Amino acid sequence: MLTRTTTTPRQETRAGAGHAPAGTTRRLVAALVATLTGLALTITAPAPAVAAPGAECPVGQTDCSVWDDDPGTPGSPGDPGGGDDGGGDHGGGPAKCQWNGKPIACYDDYMGWFNNSDGCYYKLAQPQPPDVPAGKQRYVRHCNGGDLGSVDMIDLDAPPPGFGAPPDPEELAFRALASIRLLRPGISVAPRKSQGPGLVGLPVWMWASPGPNYFGELFASASERGLTVTITAKVREVVWNMGNGETVTCTVPGTPYSPSGPRAGQESPDCGYPGYDKAGTYTINATTHWVVAWEGGGESGTIPAVRTSRNVEVQINELQVVTR
Repeated sequence: MLTRTTTTPRQETRAGAGHAPAGTTRRLVAALVATLTGLALTITAPAPAVAAPGAECPVGQTDCSVWDDDPGTPGSPGDPGGGDDGGGDHGGGPAKCQWNGKPIACYDDYMGWFNNSDGCYYKLAQPQPPDVPAGKQRYVRHCNGGDLGSVDMIDLDAPPPGFGAPPDPEELAFRALASIRLLRPGISVAPRKSQGPGLVGLPVWMWASPGPNYFGELFASASERGLTVTITAKVREVVWNMGNGETVTCTVPGTPYSPSGPRAGQESPDCGYPGYDKAGTYTINATTHWVVAWEGGGESGTIPAVRTSRNVEVQINELQVVTR
């Protein structure tokens, strides 16, 4: 099934059969190239790229490029989160606890709870010393984002902001996501400039890496103070930018092209492009759109994430018809 939403004259011309009629000459040269006509395929205008936030991981987390740099509300309990190999938008939620613009754990077993308003962790001194003034409690305070060289005691008549906040399930979902790797898609196309040109009007095949770190499903969990959140990550769709202002959306990784296979010279069975109208060199890339579903603590939600491939080039030549 091929579904398109089109606005350009080129697309309106193809709204019926999809391509020009295939003649004898076309059949002879078609084995040089391949197609994209997906099981679920949509041609639309290309989506704008989104820059990575570039935040750093907290201690003990391996993959945090989905973290947002928004510091959230100062003094409120909150969360970090993430997961990426680089190459695309990361869809992270705001890291509610930050120090010097970087995500930081809102709770630490040794230091206690973090206060965004002053950059210090607080934990009740145990036991409370006998010289604590009436109506106050003594806290051990680690400042400068938990710098172990900045520790003192302070007496307060009320807990500092964020103190005693329970684990945030969404925070744990981002921590679980930070523990896995959602890799940018490894893509291939046929024809490909480095292997030989294709021809105007002939099909192009595209396929992406099918492994779990490229397409899903991936599973992970994170726990804190008795609460566990589990996540499932998988790709919803792959959007191919064809380098000419059009995109193609596939819901499967696609089928590798074989010049000696039974479909050589024909259209891809699940992820392909009908062909280019004009000769030239076109730069193609692909973006995988992930959905990370999480649940725990009686709550659930989703985290979007995207990964964008490196570029590959396709050389398209004019079709030459020889008559005798």
